[in-house]
Amino acid sequence: MYIEALKFSLWADFIERDYLDNEFTQLIDEGIINGATSNPAIFKNAILNSPAYKEQLSTLGHLEPKQRYEAVAIYDITKAADILELSYQTGNDGYVSIEVDPFLSNDAQGTIEEGKRLFKTIRRANVMIKVPATNAGYIAMEELTAVGIPVNATLIFKKEQAIACAKAFQKGCIKNGGSVQTVISIFVSRVDRALDALLVEKGIEAALSGIYNSADIYNTIQKMNVQGCRALFASTGVKGDSLPAHYYIDGLLAYDSVNTAPVDTIKAFHKNGLKKQVLPLTEETIKGHFKKLENAGINFEEVLDKQIADGLVAFEEAFKDILEHV
Repeated sequence: MYIEALKFSLWADFIERDYLDNEFTQLIDEGIINGATSNPAIFKNAILNSPAYKEQLSTLGHLEPKQRYEAVAIYDITKAADILELSYQTGNDGYVSIEVDPFLSNDAQGTIEEGKRLFKTIRRANVMIKVPATNAGYIAMEELTAVGIPVNATLIFKKEQAIACAKAFQKGCIKNGGSVQTVISIFVSRVDRALDALLVEKGIEAALSGIYNSADIYNTIQKMNVQGCRALFASTGVKGDSLPAHYYIDGLLAYDSVNTAPVDTIKAFHKNGLKKQVLPLTEETIKGHFKKLENAGINFEEVLDKQIADGLVAFEEAFKDILEHV
């Protein structure tokens, strides 16, 4: 844990082969991170921009594009899992996530089959299968946890999504007869990037909607108290210089939670972050902020629905780009 007393973890939202061979191990050894996450956009940037993948890809020309992508991704995830093995064995998280094909987001059975196949292929207990929070995804989450596979529920913007994820994990654990480690990944900064220009025009304080929305979801997850399930704050990097790099880690520091962020964001927090618990926020504080939005004629639910839809499309587009170029 980054802060043991709070059971607060920092996971790096980044995977790239040269990084795994060098800085990743250093950050773990120094107690700065104790886990990692990936997604199609992260692998797209790594595979298409890093020369570290050229040699392996040159040997995979006989495979279909998705098979070539999986060979590369599985190699990296396995390497990360092995580096994190000591953390995992000592109860200090040590998880790394790999996402299922985003084009399966509305295919429950396809997601289940791929999740099981990836977990079996990687053969590491500290791998989490990342599943988008859709109606099909909730079915898959229940089935995967029922067979003991750790799951990272991703692309959560709304409380209703988090509740559905938590219920799926709870049902899966009951079927499994034990606890399975799961996280519910709440996306933060994208909400503010979608809203802040409008809020400034209307005289409402910016860079708070993502935090208050996430705080509300965190409260809900804590109240449901599903064994082995934690809130994970994702999309916590900032764009531009208007906010401190560690703004969203500072603003969401909470008991029994995870924050996954870009490496530079994590370094900034480690160096200059406040490191003080700020959540939970009161229901009155949260509702007060969103009442301001409502009074200004902003439909926050529509904003969140658009972020969910846009997020799914972004993952699909990144995955398509990978398959076209590997």
